[in-house]
Amino acid sequence: MYPHERSLVKKLEGKPFVLLGVNSDPKARFRAVMKKENITWRSWWDGGNTSGPIASAWGIRGWPTLYLIDHKGIIRSAGHALLEDELNKLVRAAEAAQ
Repeated sequence: MYPHERSLVKKLEGKPFVLLGVNSDPKARFRAVMKKENITWRSWWDGGNTSGPIASAWGIRGWPTLYLIDHKGIIRSAGHALLEDELNKLVRAAEAAQ
């Protein structure tokens, strides 16, 4: 999972794109994964279980769950796979709106 996210962060550097993570693992595992996988994007720890406050607020039922949110804050897709073509369209739309 993480190599793909790393490549997206690198590919879209300098563009209107942000990758945010939320992790529900126990804190020690969360920290170990952040270090081992060289996760450079902002990522929050959600209490160490699947019923943490962020997962509860967003109604998360499966991991990973991915949200694609446009430059206006509108959720364009949600699910277990990020559609890179859709992401690229939204980045182009955000660039055009600048």
